[in-house]
Amino acid sequence: MSGNDEMSVRKAKLERIRQLGVAAYPETFAKKNPVGSISSRGDAAFRPIEAIIPNPVTDTETAGRIVLYRSFGKIAFAHLQDDSGRIQIMFSRENCRISVDGIATEQLGDAETGISAYKFTEKLLDLGDFVGIRGELFRTHKGELTVFVSEFAFLGKALRPLPEKFHGLADPEIKYRERHLDLITDDSAMKRFRFRSDFVRAIREFYWKEGFVEIEGQVLTNAATGAAARPYVTHQNAMDTDVFLRISHEIPLKLMNLAGMDKIFELGKAFRNEGQDPSHLPEHLHLEHNANYWTYRDNIAFTEKMFDSLFDTLQLERKRKILNKSEELVDVDFTTPWAKVDYIEMVKADTGIDVSKYEDVKSLREDIRAQGIIIEGMDQMGLATLIDYLYKKISRPKIVNPTFLYNYPVVLKPFARRNDAHPDQADAFQLVINGWELVNSYSELVDPIDQAERFRAGEAALAGGDEEAMTGDAEFVRAMEFGMPPISGWGMGVDRIVALLTEQNNLRDVVLFPLMKPRNFEE
Repeated sequence: MSGNDEMSVRKAKLERIRQLGVAAYPETFAKKNPVGSISSRGDAAFRPIEAIIPNPVTDTETAGRIVLYRSFGKIAFAHLQDDSGRIQIMFSRENCRISVDGIATEQLGDAETGISAYKFTEKLLDLGDFVGIRGELFRTHKGELTVFVSEFAFLGKALRPLPEKFHGLADPEIKYRERHLDLITDDSAMKRFRFRSDFVRAIREFYWKEGFVEIEGQVLTNAATGAAARPYVTHQNAMDTDVFLRISHEIPLKLMNLAGMDKIFELGKAFRNEGQDPSHLPEHLHLEHNANYWTYRDNIAFTEKMFDSLFDTLQLERKRKILNKSEELVDVDFTTPWAKVDYIEMVKADTGIDVSKYEDVKSLREDIRAQGIIIEGMDQMGLATLIDYLYKKISRPKIVNPTFLYNYPVVLKPFARRNDAHPDQADAFQLVINGWELVNSYSELVDPIDQAERFRAGEAALAGGDEEAMTGDAEFVRAMEFGMPPISGWGMGVDRIVALLTEQNNLRDVVLFPLMKPRNFEE
């Protein structure tokens, strides 16, 4: 039967349900037990089914979607599913009632045109329909935990059939485009997104425990700054001006530090109009915090403390399997303390190039070619972008276990403080795990004159064709001139760490609704 034919059959069932006086989409149901919680009573003593059928009691009231149904004449078994799990349920012809407008009955309509409650389940229920049930828990002769349904309520008709395979959708595009079907048909997907929710909650609780205040910065901005990335541009009609979707939370956090808020964080979306690949999404969940009077070294210690807390709270094993970019499971040890590696020395050892010595991109480009290294699009890159791409191509893929990279050329960190002993280097670090950059942190630049100069350098690179160079922000420089304390900032891509911890190598597998190209709908 084709999808359209089955929809026609289901619509006919919907009309029959309404003719019987049953609400096809009722207002509510008193669901007392999540499906997943029912299994926690599995060690209790239960009555045998022979004693239950003639005289059931009600110890379970739950609701969910029917995802399996098998009739054996006088009895029928089904699987009921919600976001917490799945449970087997049983209907019996001898004792089955349907609730209509709060009144339980064994028969709908008259003897000629009506139908019994049990036949209702056989003839009018489809996979995907929602029902609420009341009944008694027992174990079948095969030992499976089951709810004997003495009364049920119809809660919603599914007009489209669910995918046939209940072990998960095979087509990745359907999984991303129709996430609701992915969650219905794949228990592991549901668990993954529940884990994401738990992870985000644990992050917030950790920050609150550490005395941080959560703020909300603006999403529409007058300047695309805070990081080196190509922005999204839109138009604000009332002001008749172009604005940008933020590419980081950097500026509002630093303004609040300036205002006197010592420890602050923001968890929210950031947007970068860049290419999409397994480790990059144009819209991503970004976490940033700033702390007055801290250095980047304080944030290294804080990062290890955060991960220890998250692993303890979520009861995660420190040694775990992680899926790499080649779709291979590799062993990663999250036990702290983590390795600390000099960025400049690492790139030099891997490439023979000391990236701290370059003041112009032309000479770096020539030396990269002399080493036989090919980087696509390098002729259009500015100095900062080319150094970054060199590291990403040669050095970053080798890093598996959690590693702090520190000692960066200052050109790579336009908001980072210059090192006192080496002014051409920035007081900054990144945390890299399994070739993915998870955390970026630095002692913040608080010198307004230095900041203005770096903004001008970024504007020059942008004018030269580097679309990822940072634009300036005169309003921010003006604010800095009122004076800022020592600050250290920290940022983490939440999608990336959730992907790593759930054995995924594509960020779209941990984002409920990744952006997809629109499609033409067909009936």
